[in-house]
Amino acid sequence: MIKHADLGGYPFQRSRNLKLLLDKNEIVLAGNSKLKIYGTLNCSSGKRMKVQNRVFFSALSEAVELDYRPCGNCLQEEYKYWKASQT
Repeated sequence: MIKHADLGGYPFQRSRNLKLLLDKNEIVLAGNSKLKIYGTLNCSSGKRMKVQNRVFFSALSEAVELDYRPCGNCLQEEYKYWKASQT
């Protein structure tokens, strides 16, 4: 798991380092560390979250191992399956 805030002290530096990781395919999912939710990189909900709460994952298994749940907005089918398994 990579914390967005750890990618640099300034917004430009963070975005530059994030782009390098994306170009190398080292990041496939994003998440919210406070809410323990993961989703796609282009999720509209994820784009609104604070930098200090945003994290990135290199694989789905990494997010699941850290007890993150699927986003109900961008991963609706996965969320429904997860929700059903919680009862």
